[in-house]
Formats: sequence, C-alpha cells, structure tokens
Amino acid sequence: MTTDFPTRIAYAEARDIVDRVAAARRMPVQRLPLSRAHAHVLAQDLVATLAIPGFDNAAMDGFALRHADLSTEGEAILQLQGEQFAGAPAAPGIAAGGCVRITTGAPLPAGADTVLMKEHARVEGDRVHVLQPPAAGQHVRRMGEDVRPGDGLLQAGEVLTPSRVALAASQGLPELDVVRRPTVAVFTTGDELIEPGMPLADGQLYNSNREQLVGLLRADGLDPVAWPTLPDDPAQVESALRHAGEAFDLILTCGGVSAGEKDYLPALLQRRGRVHFWKTRMKPGMPALFADGGTLGPALFLCLPGNPVSVLATYHAFARPLLDGLQGRAPRSSWRARLASPWDKRHERLEFLRGRLSPGDDGTLQVEPNPADGSHRMRAAADSDVLIVLEEGARHYPPGTVVTVLPY
Repeated sequence: MTTDFPTRIAYAEARDIVDRVAAARRMPVQRLPLSRAHAHVLAQDLVATLAIPGFDNAAMDGFALRHADLSTEGEAILQLQGEQFAGAPAAPGIAAGGCVRITTGAPLPAGADTVLMKEHARVEGDRVHVLQPPAAGQHVRRMGEDVRPGDGLLQAGEVLTPSRVALAASQGLPELDVVRRPTVAVFTTGDELIEPGMPLADGQLYNSNREQLVGLLRADGLDPVAWPTLPDDPAQVESALRHAGEAFDLILTCGGVSAGEKDYLPALLQRRGRVHFWKTRMKPGMPALFADGGTLGPALFLCLPGNPVSVLATYHAFARPLLDGLQGRAPRSSWRARLASPWDKRHERLEFLRGRLSPGDDGTLQVEPNPADGSHRMRAAADSDVLIVLEEGARHYPPGTVVTVLPY
C-alpha cells in the first residue's frame, strides 16, 4: 500500500502531530451547574470578586474580647455582655472590660480583636474568668486572609476537583464555563473475539480489550459507547465506522491496523479519510494509526493494535494526550523514579515497559521492571501499576537510573 503520510516515525513526532490536531479541534465551551461541573476542564480563568472570609470571625467557640483588657498579672475577670452566633449580624461594640460569648464562624463584635477558647475560661454568672490568656489576635480569622477580591483563583485548563468546585461555590457562583467532554465510540475487531461468558471454540479468545479501553476512558472522566465487535469483513467495518464517524468526536478501534490480510483499517482510512500517521517507532504499539474521518464523518480516528498491552501503551501514549488536548487540559505532571533493578534494552524503538512503583528507604520513588515484556502478556500489566518510558536507542540501564513513569 502506497502512502502519502508519515509512517514509521519517531514517537516524539507522532505526539507533536496528535497535539497539533487536538489543539485545532478543541471542544466547545458549555456552562454547567456546579453539581455537574466536577472533573470537567475549566474553560475560563476564575478571578475572585468576594473576600474570603467576608468579615472578621471567630475560629473557636469561646469569648470575643479586647486583648488590652487582659491583666498582665494575675487572673483577668471580664464582664459577659452578650452573645454572638454564626449567621447573625455583628453584636454592638464591646465595652472596656467586657466580652461576648461567641461561636465558631460568628462575626467579631466591633472593638473585639481576640477570642478566648471556651476551654480556657470559667464562667460564674455574668463573670468570665480567664484561665489561660490568649495571645493578641489569637483564634480570629481576618477578612480576606484566604482570598481577596482580584485574586486569581483558578486557571483555564485545570480539572475541576472537588476542592476547586468548592472554591468556586465560595464565590457564590452557581455555574461554571467548562469544556465539553469529547464523545467516544469504542470498537474491537476480529472474528476470533467472543464475549466473556460464552463458550470458547477452537481459535477463539475472549474480548478483553473492550473492557480495558472502556475502563481507561471512564477513569479519565469520559463516557464511552462500546459498539459490538466488528467482524473481519471490510464492508461491515466501513459501514459501522461511517455511522459512528458521523455521531462521535473520537473513534477508538482495537485491532485490524497492522499489515495482515484482514487488517482493513489502514486502506480504508487512506481511501476515505486523511491519515496523519501510521506506525511509530515504539514498543509495544508500533502499528497505531491516527486519521481524520474524511468522508467517514467529522470524527477523529485513533486505531490501536490488538494486543492487550499494546492497547494499554498506546492509550497512554496517544489517546490520553489527544483527549486532554481536545479539552484544553493543562499538561499532566510527569513522574520520575529510579530503577530498582537493571534492564537491558536491545532495540532502537522507544519502549513502554511495565513496572511496579514503590517508595524507597530514602523517600524517593523506585520502580521494578516486569520481565514479562511481551505485548500479549496482560498478566504482567495487571501485576504492574506504571509504564516505564525507555527512550529511543539500545542501552543498558543500571539500577538507580532515573526514568519517566506513567501511572495507570
């Protein structure tokens, strides 16, 4: 098959293509109520309009007082002049030598500058004995000490964690502008695949890729739609992908993307779409293909190999960055760890090796490579929790080498 697109390119070049296409195909902005905005990507910076706290208030249950009224020698005794509860307007000012009973979060009465903890006082009628004098200003939350008007609170591209949504709520915002999540269709391909629970015939295997890919997408906040397994029939493959290509933002396929007799996807997408690249110098997952749908519809197509570990690696290598880019998500933090044991890399391709992360005795992260490195070895992936990124080029990695790891 002749091609007019990049093939067998370096992983870094393939990632650049993914990033450029994603940036040009950014999802639209939508406004959601706070209850539905969780885990979405924020579309606009959030600047504070309200001070938090909005007024000086008590950080403890106790007694609001003027610190100047406390005796420097002996036990101070103050006159109880009233009560101040949270949610009520501030009480009138405190007279000299007086105090006001106050609850946590209640506004500080005029003139008060300190709160005496309830546990450090003894009350006798309307007299309050100060058993342990507080420091000046102690147990008082000052207006604006957490947030001042004009402060930048959240940035576009940040994922809305529960704490970030709560911060927006503290500003009185009922809704937020977020990036719409991409819609994703998942296809697995191959006559050999049958559903778990069905009896196996000779030459068949259970479809594990669908569950893996759907789970990865859901863990990233997406709501994928898994289509029935596609048979090795080019007409049925084209028909199904055309219908999905008109209805979804992204089509993810597993299998049928290499150079075998029944690998129909490369020829189909070259004929009907626009291929951005096919085959990357990486292990596992070399045959991955990325394309615009063209006459198959406006969707993007990311076609992953069929081996289960290749699906895991190419999801992290291409699908997750593509989905992040479509949503304008800020770059994820990269993790670094030291190899706990040596590894010999005997090929030139960039490799995603399975490994298990653990804390070292010195407090640094260590990662133990899994020796079962075949792309069909799903148990090794299940026994591991990170992908170890080994850069292009054959080399020996001694113990202690610092490597990038992708947690999964």
